[in-house]
Amino acid sequence: MEISLEGKVALVTGASRGIGKAIAASFAASGAKVMINSRKQDSLDAAAAEMSGEVETFAANAGDDDAGERAVLATLERFGRLDILVNNAATNPYFGATLEVDKPRYDKTFQVNLDAPIFWSQAAWKHAFSTDPGVIINVASVGGLRAEAGLGVYNLTKAALIHTTRQLASEIGPTRVVGIAPGLVETDFAAYLVDNFGESLAARLPTKRLGDPQDIANLATFLASDLGSWITGETYVIDGGAGVASAAAG
Repeated sequence: MEISLEGKVALVTGASRGIGKAIAASFAASGAKVMINSRKQDSLDAAAAEMSGEVETFAANAGDDDAGERAVLATLERFGRLDILVNNAATNPYFGATLEVDKPRYDKTFQVNLDAPIFWSQAAWKHAFSTDPGVIINVASVGGLRAEAGLGVYNLTKAALIHTTRQLASEIGPTRVVGIAPGLVETDFAAYLVDNFGESLAARLPTKRLGDPQDIANLATFLASDLGSWITGETYVIDGGAGVASAAAG
């Protein structure tokens, strides 16, 4: 079954590489007009050149105070509407014990991973979804559902994002708010984990492989489409069966 996003306009953060790039490309290939965001214009231009369909760029740090407002307005000016917001941009400047984190890196992690989704969603709601209901997709992590050594601060933000998904869904329907919680996906962002633990983890998975960004994009495209029109408030784990493998090992 082909999934169509014809007539839709999407705004995707963190879309110059990895999961965000795959989501944006999948949306564009499915017929949506797409505004892609990341910090660097040259990276955005390179990503857009690889996508089919109508794709525009908006360079800004997703964690900047007014970035969401400016991006939403730019999308509306360029395309005349906004139907889908994907909060995908994330950062992880700290690896270590939660109680040993310094304030600057703690603040940075929350600024990009939690503050940005909330305020980009606020801008989308204020300028578009309050009158023409849309879809917000929050890209969280399986780390938001469990404890992990070294990733405690990052996972705190993702746990909060999962609850933000539920909370917003309860407040702003019929706009739908859904979440995706990927396991380990082969991206530059996850390079340390992939390089050091990927092979052993893949061997334990029922699917016998790590995730590909396209795996996440496929789910995002379904959730953004009318095929997912009765889904809101939930966050969907997509991890190659890691949860099943852990249960079996236990």
